Amino acid sequence: MNFMIHKEGYKILLATGLFLAAVNYAVFTFFPAALMVIGIISLVLFLLVLQFFRNPPRKIVFTDNNAVYAPADGKIVVIEQTEEGEYFKDKRLQVSIFMSPTNVHVNRNPIGGKINYFKYHPGKYLVAWHPKSSTENERTTVVIDTGDEEVLIRQIAGLMAKRIVNYVDVGEQVEQGEDMGFIKFGSRVDLFLPLDAKLEIKMGQKVKGNRTIIARL
Repeated sequence: MNFMIHKEGYKILLATGLFLAAVNYAVFTFFPAALMVIGIISLVLFLLVLQFFRNPPRKIVFTDNNAVYAPADGKIVVIEQTEEGEYFKDKRLQVSIFMSPTNVHVNRNPIGGKINYFKYHPGKYLVAWHPKSSTENERTTVVIDTGDEEVLIRQIAGLMAKRIVNYVDVGEQVEQGEDMGFIKFGSRVDLFLPLDAKLEIKMGQKVKGNRTIIARL
């Protein structure tokens, strides 16, 4: 396997491993005939959690701030002009990526520049593809300024995701392709781009963080 484990998974994997070991010990002690079945189920469960926290190396060799890279792995579920009411307060081009539990859940900076805005919003846990999830779910909003344009990235928790992690702060300079954050167990990432951005994706397309170019500014 050509991937590392993301740091957000260390504690969960340790807790999962200890819990499953305790279950298997109890089965071995009281129901030894069932040990093989429970052992196989435990291994499958652990591997499912393990794959969720995989962190494949995705370094961008040649950075280009005119190219907006996908901030996450997943499927394009929204492409539309919409009113962005939190920061820009005007019309923007929205592109939304739905991340299923089987996708890599590392979020990466789609462009490089200065963090002009960051805010965490507690909220609901509607399914990530719900139209109101962008404004009502637990979420973070980050705005990166390239010096010429600003791009807004919104991490949105889904039905299963109960915790969003974000590593950036206002005033910080970030590089294109670096880790921006992580969303645990199913989620969505929205991009709000200038209306004249030239899209290079289509509805339903599967994208990969730091590999797929979403648009050119």
